[in-house]
Amino acid sequence: MLQESVDLLRKLVSIRSFSGEERERSDFLRRYLAEKGVKSEQIGNNIIVRQPHHSDAKQTLMLNSHIDTVKPSSSYTFDPFNPPFSDTHLYGLGSNDAGASVVSLLQAFLHFYESELLFNLILVLSCEEENSGPGGMRMLWEKIKADFAIIGEPTGMRAAIAERGLLVIDGEAIGVSGHAARNEGVNALYIALEDIMAIKSVKFDKISPAMGEVKLTVTQINAGTQHNVVPDRCTFVTDIRPTDQYTNPEILELLQSKVKSKLTARNLSNKSSATPPNHLLMQAAESLGVETYVSPTTSDWMRISCPAIKMGPGESSRSHQADEFVLISELQEGINGYIRFIEELRKQKTD
Repeated sequence: MLQESVDLLRKLVSIRSFSGEERERSDFLRRYLAEKGVKSEQIGNNIIVRQPHHSDAKQTLMLNSHIDTVKPSSSYTFDPFNPPFSDTHLYGLGSNDAGASVVSLLQAFLHFYESELLFNLILVLSCEEENSGPGGMRMLWEKIKADFAIIGEPTGMRAAIAERGLLVIDGEAIGVSGHAARNEGVNALYIALEDIMAIKSVKFDKISPAMGEVKLTVTQINAGTQHNVVPDRCTFVTDIRPTDQYTNPEILELLQSKVKSKLTARNLSNKSSATPPNHLLMQAAESLGVETYVSPTTSDWMRISCPAIKMGPGESSRSHQADEFVLISELQEGINGYIRFIEELRKQKTD
């Protein structure tokens, strides 16, 4: 299985698969599955694979990772689609995020493909994860019946049991232009600065047991056309990492009540996620001694509505970096780790 994964991932990184442009990689993976005698379904550029004895009477465990990538950084020292060969490393765009999870989950799924478990296994290889596109899991989830999930992302095979959401808010302060020398007009920049301080001072009273406090940071501001004109418009951006204690609309409403500027959310659907403490997934992680943590980054987990953990080979710190790589030993850990986890879920379900 390791050699299969290595060979498959080397081929995958050579196929461009930017978000929204995954068709060639999707077609390639479907051909790979067909050669194994495995039927698959394609919806857009997404791939869905079910066991041959799939039963609607049983619960379903979804194994999911994404096949799209970001565009390569200009600081790559090699061709990201034709990387150098190594016996210990596998280089290339998307090798770590999330190609390693894709090939490891695929091998684990094939390992159990003919097995009669107390739950169904469904493999979902989704697209448009990196750009939160409408053709990926946002569309796909309505067509999938899954009761719990393993989301493949580079976590060092630690299990993220909660994941902060993402709320990006654009603020717009409106003033009146005038000549700076005559102290005319209403300075939109000053309005924005007052609002930014008000936003900074907001206290979120509800503390998440898993994630702690809501994190909020103003990250951008822009105003003015030239030095002697009082700006009549100032825009700013606030990056917010919600917890499971607040919905994104609740946060937007709370902040809007504190400021004069108009606040507009770019997307209200990037919710936070947390798995219940007594869930089967948590019991399996504890039984296996898998390290758990709260993830600061988002994934397709925020687009589904069932309990999940996020776990996969590779390291998050390498994602979106130049000269991306995954260790071949990490692929072995990924395959073995997924198989052990599914076996433990079967055991827990039996108990």
